[in-house]
Amino acid sequence: QVQLVESGGGLVQAGGSLRLSCAASGRTFSNYGMGWFRQAPGKEREFVATISRSGSITSYADSVKGRFTISRDNAKNTVYLQMNSLKPEDTAVYYCAAHRSYSSTLGYEYDYWGQGTQVTVSS
Repeated sequence: QVQLVESGGGLVQAGGSLRLSCAASGRTFSNYGMGWFRQAPGKEREFVATISRSGSITSYADSVKGRFTISRDNAKNTVYLQMNSLKPEDTAVYYCAAHRSYSSTLGYEYDYWGQGTQVTVSS
C-alpha cells in the first residue's frame, strides 16, 4: 500500500516555473516506478513524465519535453516535477502515480494515485 500526496501547485504567469512534489508513504518507495499525469478541463487524463525505480530512466510527453524535468529522491520517498517555461495549455490538475514494478506512460497501468494538485498558468 502506497499513499501519495502532491504539493507545489499554484497560479503562475506564462513563462514562469513551478516545482511539484509527491511524497510517498511506505518503506519500499524505491521499488516503484513513478509518473506524473495531468487532466485539463474537458480533457482526458494524459501522460506527462515517468521515472524508473532507480531514477536512471525518464520519459516525457512531447508537449513538455525540454521544459519539464522529473526526478526522485528515494531517501526522501519523494518524486518531483520541475516545470519551466510554463504555458497556459499546461493548466491542469497534476497527479502523481506509482507502479509496483515499472514506469509506464499508460495511466491505467498504475496502482496508486495521489489526489492531485492544481496548476494554473495565466497568459
